Order: sequence, then C-alpha cells, then structure tokens
Amino acid sequence: MSLMPTRNRFAMLAAPLLLALGGCATPFNANVSRFQAELPAPAGQSFAIVPQDPRNAGGLEFAQYASLVAGQLQKVGYVPATSPQTADLVVQFDYGVDKGRDKLRTTGIGDPYWGGWYGPGWGPGFGGWGGWGGGWGRRGFGGPWGYGFYDPFFYGGGFNNVDVVTVYTSGIDMKIDRRADGKRLFEGKAEAASTSNRLPYLVPNLVEAMFTGFPGHNGETVKISIAPEKKKKG
Repeated sequence: MSLMPTRNRFAMLAAPLLLALGGCATPFNANVSRFQAELPAPAGQSFAIVPQDPRNAGGLEFAQYASLVAGQLQKVGYVPATSPQTADLVVQFDYGVDKGRDKLRTTGIGDPYWGGWYGPGWGPGFGGWGGWGGGWGRRGFGGPWGYGFYDPFFYGGGFNNVDVVTVYTSGIDMKIDRRADGKRLFEGKAEAASTSNRLPYLVPNLVEAMFTGFPGHNGETVKISIAPEKKKKG
C-alpha cells in the first residue's frame, strides 16, 4: 500500500483549519494606558465633558462620541452636570485616526519544514513607538506605531500570495480634572491598529476599551479585546 506524501497529508489537514480561521470574526483589540492620582471612587460626583481640541467645540461628531463617554461614566457611578462651571469633574476628550501606512500581507499555507504558518498574516511588525506626547492634530497621530502592539494577524515563513494593505492607527485621549482646584486626577489613552479608518466604528470600540476595568491600575498598559459585533441574520 502506498503512503500519501507527508506534505500532501499536511495540506489536507490544514485546509479545514484555514476555512475555520476564515469564518471567525476578529475581535477589536486596543492598548489602554491609564494613570490616576486621588481619583475619588464614584459616588454621585457630577461631570461635564469638554473637547480637548477647541476645534471640536459645538460639533455634532464630538457630541456623539462624548455621549458614549458620558454613558460609561454614568455606568460606574458619576452623574452628568448641567455645565462645566457647575461640575465636580471636568472630562477632556479627544479622538483621531492617522493617514495609514502600507504593509505587506501574505496569504496561503506555509511550508512546515521551514517554520510555516496557517492562514493570513501581516509582514514584519510596526515601526518604533512614537510616544504619548506631541498630540494628534485634527485626525492624525504624531509617531509611528509600535510598543509591542497587538498584531491582528499571524506572520510566518512561507506564503502563496502577497498583497499590500493600509493599516491605520486610531486612538482616544481622556483626562479628568477636579474643577475646584484644577488638579489632574486621571489620564487615559486607548489606541488600536486596524484596516479601518472609520471613526464611527473605531471610537465606540476605543471608548469601551477605555472603560473596561475602569479606572484600572495606575501606570499599567493593558491589551483589551472586545468581542466582534454580531452580524444580523438576513
């Protein structure tokens, strides 16, 4: 009886795995860093949300995203104030997405004898960390992405096809000050790399990541994974 060649058997076993991976929805992943000093435990303190970027003042887009932040703050025990002048806490909020960078993506079944891999994958990782400072501008971040950030796909040795995709870095920035004396009580940032630059999709996920385990541990950066949105049945 002849034996099937090892590589052919491998290909037959890998095919169902590829189909399974292709059918799985990828969760939204973000890096979240939070810092706090004397942030009071939520006990009904009032808050008001203001734009960190003055150009967002009065904007409908900012108002939509600020309402998401307000909803999360109310869930943890704060209450909205009638105005920033009467609030116990003033929350500065900003959001943005960069112009994107092109990355190579490989697809196919790798050679198991050469450290191959299964399913789609990104090429070499993102560039060096750009730092928190410097601001974003209206719709962009200051530096290249890095800092050991979550890579949404797998990368390995062998491949069948290579194409180019654009990867965007998006993020939100939130600061909480005590209005009475202006003391900074909380700073938080959530950033993500994805192939989407649609803020109406990105910002709600980033806000959810920011408030997962809020307020978190001082000075800790964590990766937050959010389950993908369930598709409606047709």
